[in-house]
Formats: sequence, C-alpha cells, structure tokens
Amino acid sequence: MEHGFTWFQFIPGLKHLPHWVAGSLMIFSIIAFLSLLVNRALQKRATYLIPDEHFSLLTLFDVAVEKLLALAESVMGHHDGKRFFPLMASLFIYILLSNLMGLIPGFLPPTDNLNTNAACALTVFIFYNYQGFKAHGIAYLKHFMGPIWWLAPIMVVIEVISHLVRPASLSIRLFGNISGDHLVLGIFSHLVPIGVPVIFLFLGLFVSVIQAFVFTLLSMVYISLATAHDH
Repeated sequence: MEHGFTWFQFIPGLKHLPHWVAGSLMIFSIIAFLSLLVNRALQKRATYLIPDEHFSLLTLFDVAVEKLLALAESVMGHHDGKRFFPLMASLFIYILLSNLMGLIPGFLPPTDNLNTNAACALTVFIFYNYQGFKAHGIAYLKHFMGPIWWLAPIMVVIEVISHLVRPASLSIRLFGNISGDHLVLGIFSHLVPIGVPVIFLFLGLFVSVIQAFVFTLLSMVYISLATAHDH
C-alpha cells in the first residue's frame, strides 16, 4: 500500500526508513523518555505509598501499572502475574502507543504492517514455549500428546498446527483491525473532512485500546497454558 505525506519525511534519520520502522523507533524513544521522567519523579518522592495530590505523569503510570498488574494476576495467578508482568506490560504499552499513532494526522501506525505484528507475536511464541520447557523440562512435550496415549499421533499434529497458528492469528488480527480502521478514517476524512472524522477518531481510539488488550490477554493465556502444572 502506498502512503502519501507523513511527518517522518521531515525527521532526520527516519525519512529513508519504512514507516513501520520509523514509527517503532519513535515509540521506543517516547517510552524511554517517559520512563526517565517517571524514574526522576520517583527519586524525588519521600515515600512511594502516598500518591501525588494533583494529576501527574507519575499518577498516570501508577494507575496503568496497577491495572495491568491486576489483569496479569487475574489471568496468570499472583506469582506468575508478577513474574511475567514486565513483558506483558511492555507489549501492551508498545502496541497501544503504536495503534494510537495512527490517529495523529501525518503519522502511520507501525501495527498496520505485518512485520511489526509478527515480531511481537513471535516474541510471545518463543517466550511461552521457552517458559514451558523451563517449567516442565522435556515433559513439556507431553502437552502436545493429549490425555490418551493411543491418540498421541493425531494430537501431536493438531497441537503443533494449533501452536503455529497462534503467532499468525495474533499478527493478522492486529494488522486487519488497525489497517482497516486507519483506512476507514482516511476515506471518511477525505469525503467529509469536517465533523464526521471525529466520530471515527473515537472509534479508532476504542479499537486501539481493545486490540492492545486482546493481544496482551491472549499472550497471558498462552504463557499460563504453557507453565500450568495440571496438564
């Protein structure tokens, strides 16, 4: 798909890169910069238990961390939720900011390209299988054989296909929703440039949050299934 004007064309070092690479680098820079600001704010606090009196960046991060940690613990359990929280939170924040970038005129979301989504999905795929072997050793392979030994040849094929489909499903779902939403917003912005695009901006905001949530939630489920001790 050919794209027209983007602000990346005016940013040194980014104008010659594909938009999904340029967008990802910008998102990484924003996250790093905000993390430094929050770290400095934490160092200035006398105590971590008393929140700021007024709304601040630190307050926003407190709420985000609290909600994401609660989600991780509800899906993965208290212990695994805390253990895998850094990766899950990183995925959610990166995908959310990437999705939201598409709502800013002149920018394109990195997640409307399969390369970006596949990189995130393959990270999850490799990670949960690694954690499965780490938790169970070679016995993790029994997970692919099913509960009845004489069905093992069939179950192995079904389970292998099921696991290989997971990263493809994560990638294509995110790609389809974000690229479709961005396309619809662009079409209606050209047809009716005043008023109507606002409706689709709110719709895009909703889709951006939901898709980041779904990607992260499914990643949590895959890790939980791989590390569970009841299969």
